Amino acid sequence: MRRQLLTYGIAAVMLASASLAAGQAGTSALAKTAKLRNPAALTEQAPASYKADFDTSKGKFTITVTRAWAPQGADRFYNLVKNGFYDDVRFFRVINGFMAQFGIHGTPAVQAAWRGAPLKDDPVKQSNKRGFVTFATAGPNTRTTQLFINFGNNGNLDSMGFAAFGEVTSGMDIVDMIYNGYGEGAPRGKGPDQGRLQAEGNAYLMKEFPKLDFIKTATIGK
Repeated sequence: MRRQLLTYGIAAVMLASASLAAGQAGTSALAKTAKLRNPAALTEQAPASYKADFDTSKGKFTITVTRAWAPQGADRFYNLVKNGFYDDVRFFRVINGFMAQFGIHGTPAVQAAWRGAPLKDDPVKQSNKRGFVTFATAGPNTRTTQLFINFGNNGNLDSMGFAAFGEVTSGMDIVDMIYNGYGEGAPRGKGPDQGRLQAEGNAYLMKEFPKLDFIKTATIGK
């Protein structure tokens, strides 16, 4: 009987510990989401140079940022990475020979907050060469959270105002392997519809585009 009671006691402690850990994880996730829904609070100036380490479903790569290339873009990227914005974010538009695009948050409410926080344009100082990283835009002064990594030499984008702020300095072979089977997004192609992605988040992508690669975590390098 004593052994049985001891076993029950240990099981109860383990269950309580697991419940506490789950509760703490849930609280942490809620706090993180709440912070990301307040872009006005995430405006820290980035260092002159820094690294962002990406751990993805295909492997790891590192982006080295040079703030002087595009200060406002570098600052925005720094704050997004530092606060976990890109964790569990999909590469939703990957076009062979052109670029890999990502940066729409999986939680619609978070993404909606950043749509109301556009950046003014930085002058283009670095060309969109292979491996260089740039914010996507919808026209002048519309950068928010979406980025793309150039697969090839896309210098034609320079005159359109696409200001590169960083470069993949390790793991470009991993970037090359990011799944591109869905191609261009809807309605021009068979890939994800950005309107639905903005409205439905990762649930939409996981259901209809399950092969998309994704970012597990993105962190500022030490």
